[in-house]
Amino acid sequence: MHKLSVLEMHRLSVEAFKEAPKLPLVMVLDDIRSVYNVGSIFRTADAFRLNGLMLCGITGCPPSVEIHKTALGAEDAVAWKYYKEPLDAIHQLHAEGYTILAVEQVEGSTMLTDWHIADGKVALVMGNEVKGVRQEVVDACDGCLEIPQYGTKHSLNVSCTASIVMWEYLRQHMEQKK
Repeated sequence: MHKLSVLEMHRLSVEAFKEAPKLPLVMVLDDIRSVYNVGSIFRTADAFRLNGLMLCGITGCPPSVEIHKTALGAEDAVAWKYYKEPLDAIHQLHAEGYTILAVEQVEGSTMLTDWHIADGKVALVMGNEVKGVRQEVVDACDGCLEIPQYGTKHSLNVSCTASIVMWEYLRQHMEQKK
């Protein structure tokens, strides 16, 4: 096997990325305290060509040296908007026809293994690393997703969680397109 060079991977330029069709998925980041987590989510959003990110509350925004350290330039390609209040972002997404799901452990959540994506646009809400998604934001969502966990811990790092749910959405979206 030959390890591919960056040139052999034929990656899109930032300009080509901005013009390319996007996955009909938006991630809402509510009060993410670590800008390194934010950068990591930008990078994964770039990899899967998401429609964009909504950064809310205390979530750090570009330009930021720390975001760039983990995003590696993805913050220049992925569309993003800032909202002081996450409910403003939720209301905007509902008005645009998005189905909104919080990724949170709640009574009656849908396990990721049981989730079947619907046609149309989806927004997934990620919450604070310690407190999770605020209750009032959970209440404003159309449902909740939960990643099954079988170890001693009850949570995953927010950037890991975001990557898992983005991948599952992409996987199902690609299956539907076959």
